[in-house]
Amino acid sequence: MSQRFTREEFYELVWSKPMTHLAKDFRLSDVALHKICRKHDIPNPPLGWWAKHAAGHKVKRIPLPKAKAGVALTVVIASGEVRQEPGNLASAREQARIKASELDLSGEVLSHPLVQKSFDKLRKAKPGNTGIVTLSSEGYVHLELAPASIDRAELCLLQIVAAAKAQGFELSAKASKATFTNGSVAIPFAIKEAYKRIKHVLTPEEIAEDERRQRRRSRDWSRSDWTPHSFSFGRPEWDYIPTGQLAFEFDIHLRYASQVRRAFKDAKLQRLENLAPDIAVGLAVLAAAKAEDDQKAEEARLREEEAKRRRIEAQRLAYIAERRDKVIEDVFARLERRDRLAAFVTRLEEELADEQATRVAEFVAWARTKLSAADQRLSAAGLDELFQEQHIFGADDDRGFYPKSYW
Repeated sequence: MSQRFTREEFYELVWSKPMTHLAKDFRLSDVALHKICRKHDIPNPPLGWWAKHAAGHKVKRIPLPKAKAGVALTVVIASGEVRQEPGNLASAREQARIKASELDLSGEVLSHPLVQKSFDKLRKAKPGNTGIVTLSSEGYVHLELAPASIDRAELCLLQIVAAAKAQGFELSAKASKATFTNGSVAIPFAIKEAYKRIKHVLTPEEIAEDERRQRRRSRDWSRSDWTPHSFSFGRPEWDYIPTGQLAFEFDIHLRYASQVRRAFKDAKLQRLENLAPDIAVGLAVLAAAKAEDDQKAEEARLREEEAKRRRIEAQRLAYIAERRDKVIEDVFARLERRDRLAAFVTRLEEELADEQATRVAEFVAWARTKLSAADQRLSAAGLDELFQEQHIFGADDDRGFYPKSYW
């Protein structure tokens, strides 16, 4: 939970121990702590001051000047993250905590049209069987609250909206859900109240009603009246009781940064209305995580597209090679038939020189015509015509290619 100090209190802290030690107490870097001091015009010990102090030399404090116009009188230190965070998220958190240090909502009249519109509609709705009133309509804030918690939840949300604005986020309902957006990232959220479930215990009135029904059923049975309603003794198995414990939840899924905090809840030592700075810092960190998540998702999409393109290109090249091989095999078959026919005709022509075989001579003449046509088809011009007909060895080499589906 965030801590609040007056300028005077924070000045005393800064001069009570070295900045590096104080920064560790707040889970900040000493650079961030120096920035917070500058924002609030709080002087800090100069270089070597603590060494002189440790050596027993007399050293003087730099007096705390009066706050200038525009300088916040309250120093807010939003809670840090105990778990180790990636560098970009740790940097985003630190910058957000520096901004949050100037947040002072005391005395301000907070309002927002979307908040007012949402809670006005929630107040008109009726609770369900759990005692919770739910608002999840498009264009409204997502709320799940008991009637008794509505006023408190509205104040909490107004504080969160103000704290988020200090981080550069606006509450918007342009999307289907109400979101906090900084212009590039939109993060939906909800405020929900927990409820507990206990076994239903019959009340004296219910016991009396069941006894009346039992007597009526016995009377109906004695008359052979089997009316179905006579058997109805239905009572709820469970009772639901709203607890008054509120939770603010960011409704967002991250594929690559699952450890980022998404929920802020009432607890023994913290209340949601005191968590506005922490929620706003969490919002800034979550926005940085989402931006990185979106970038990684886009990189993964591009890698998958490139892998898919390569698979398809490999399929296409295999398809082209298969078609080419088929046509070339056909050409070789034609060439083999031509060579066999030519050798056969040559042998017959040698025999015809000594013999008179009219039909064989007619065959030889026909075969010579076939050989001439075959030579034409197997020439460069003939092959070019064949390749053009078969759509190979050209720009249309992949004609008729359709990639296979990959799941």
